[in-house]
Amino acid sequence: MSDLFVDAAGSWERVIFVHGSLTTGREEWEAQQPLAEEGFRLLVVDRRGYGRSPGAEGEDFLRDAQDIAALMDTGAHLVGHSYGGLGAMFAAALRPGETRSLALLEPPAFTLGQDRPAARDLVVRSVEILDLDLPDRAWVVRFLESVGSRPEELPPGLLEAALPLVPLLRHARRPTDAELPIAELASAPYPSLVVSGGHHPGFEEICDDLAEKIGASRSVIEGAGHEVQFTGAPINDALLALWRSASAR
Repeated sequence: MSDLFVDAAGSWERVIFVHGSLTTGREEWEAQQPLAEEGFRLLVVDRRGYGRSPGAEGEDFLRDAQDIAALMDTGAHLVGHSYGGLGAMFAAALRPGETRSLALLEPPAFTLGQDRPAARDLVVRSVEILDLDLPDRAWVVRFLESVGSRPEELPPGLLEAALPLVPLLRHARRPTDAELPIAELASAPYPSLVVSGGHHPGFEEICDDLAEKIGASRSVIEGAGHEVQFTGAPINDALLALWRSASAR
């Protein structure tokens, strides 16, 4: 059992959507709601500290993994975006027998790709920003720019709405501290997919390295930057193909 808030829709095969930083599950996965009509039960969670889930001092992908694992029941497809992708990876490693597929949308797998210049630069810049002593508003603008988002292009009010969530990110367990479960994911029997948004060479290199190391399919879906899920139909089609390939095994 989990004490997270879960917004559920649809029926049959269970899919758990795990959001990234500075937003809630419903806000991040709205464009995926039509997938509930395709024979899948969508479980859109608010990670700990977000939305209607219990509070937290900072994000923690290891605690997220435990929360996700508690929702998997007898089996679930896992979809994680950004920081949420780390929790999805560790949950899949915790419960490989109950993982039907794993889709990772630009996860900050920042211990990978470090022999490649753009990936190394992305990680160095991200660590520098985490250590900056700035007011939350100025800090989050710098953070969003570092991951390839453009704050000036965000929908009206979205940046202001994210400000109360900034402390969760500033006090997070850092992606650079993650000992990723590469061996467990590479040996798993379920299919995996790694997706990037084609907007930042550092993320491209990290996603390339991750897909290669775990034996995942690799896709680039452009049009929404780091927020790949906002592309709607293109990412939805990729997810459906993944889930159906898992069912066919």
